[in-house]
Amino acid sequence: MRILGLDLGSVTLGIAMSDSQETIATMKETFRFANEDYDAAVDRVLEYIDKYRIEKIVLGLPRHMNGDVGIRGQISIEFKEVLENERNVEVILVDERLTTVMAQHSLTAMGASKKTKKARVDQLAAMTILQSYLDSNKR
Repeated sequence: MRILGLDLGSVTLGIAMSDSQETIATMKETFRFANEDYDAAVDRVLEYIDKYRIEKIVLGLPRHMNGDVGIRGQISIEFKEVLENERNVEVILVDERLTTVMAQHSLTAMGASKKTKKARVDQLAAMTILQSYLDSNKR
C-alpha cells in the first residue's frame, strides 16, 4: 500500500508518496490553488486516492510553538474530515512544526535557486512529514 503525505498551505498543497513497501517517501508535486480554495485541493487529493488506491494519508498539522492549534491547524483538521467523508481513507494528523523551515534550509544547503525553492519547498515539507511518519512506524 502507498501512503500519501500532505503539507497544506493557503494557496499550495505539497504532495509526497511512499513506495509500496512504505519505507521511502518521494516528492510528487506542489499543487497550486486559488487563495483558500480548499475544494480544489481536496479534488486533487481525491485524484491521487483513486489513481493509486490510497488508504492512508499523513497530513501535517500546524501548531504554534507552544503546542496550541490555531486557525491553520483548524483548517487542516477540517481538511482531514472532508477527505475521510469523501473516501474510505484514514487521515493521520502529525505535528509539522518547523518542517517548512527545515525544507527551506535543505534547499538552501543544496544551492537551489529562489525559483526552485519556491517550486519545491512544499513538496519537500510533505516528504519530510511522510518520511518521519514512515520511520517512526518501522521501529
